[in-house]
Parts: sequence; structure tokens; C-alpha cells
Amino acid sequence: MKTRAATMPVGRALQRGAAAVEFALVCMVFLTLLIGIMEMGRVLFYWNAAAEATRWGARLAVVCDLNDSIIKEKMRVMLPILKATDISVSYFPSTCAGDAATARASCESVTVEISPTVVVKTFIPTLAASLTLPPFVTTLPRESMDSATEANPVCK
Repeated sequence: MKTRAATMPVGRALQRGAAAVEFALVCMVFLTLLIGIMEMGRVLFYWNAAAEATRWGARLAVVCDLNDSIIKEKMRVMLPILKATDISVSYFPSTCAGDAATARASCESVTVEISPTVVVKTFIPTLAASLTLPPFVTTLPRESMDSATEANPVCK
């Protein structure tokens, strides 16, 4: 009884399994590249979300009362990996930050900052990394939109 290997030409017998090995090598490189591209997209999403959260926080800070808790809450809704300690809200000049009434009358600008301690962890199987986002800062001129009478729905 003849086996299949015995009937194969000698040159083809040496090539058995070569396609599977080549596929495994190419597939490993391709999947690593594909997962890396997806992770970079996710990191860039967090980067963009941090920039937008800072802008949104500054916009809220200029129309809401002094150090209103809603500022940090809404920023954390936009970027859940933020902690309240990662966000700082400051008013210029610093003497205007006494109380809400004084702030509405004398503050010139508001600066909202996300500190550079926010870490995004990647999920790459063999090359897991922790990337720290840079600081994001937005400064806007102070406004008053009836936040004293609580008529501003954004501040609720």
C-alpha cells in the first residue's frame, strides 16, 4: 500500500507546511499592527476628550457661580477617567475669588486645567503601556448669564 507522502515528488515534500508557517508569521505581525492602530486611535480619543472637557469646563466656569461643583461633574461625565483632583479652576485676578457675588462683579477670566497626572492604559497584549496625557488648559473671559438668580439651566 502506497502512502500519499511516498507518491509526492521530492521537491514538494520539502515544502509541506511552509504556507502555514508563513501565514502564522504574517498574521502575527498584521494583528500586532492592527491592535496597535486601534490602541492609538483610543489614546487619541482620550486626548481629544480631555481637550473638549477642558473647553466645556471653562465654558461652564464663566457662566456658573464661583467654584460650582457642576463644573467638575460635567467634565467627569465627558471624560470618566478624570478625578476631581485632576481638575483645577482658577479665577483672575485671584482676589475676585472671595464669594460668588464678588466674582460676578470683579473676575476678568477663568482658567480650567487638567493636570498631567491622567493616565491612559493600553490593552496591547504583549506591549501594555501607560501613557500620561499632557496638561490641558483653557482660559476664557468671565461672563454673567443670570447665574445669580439660578435661571441658567447649564449650571444645574
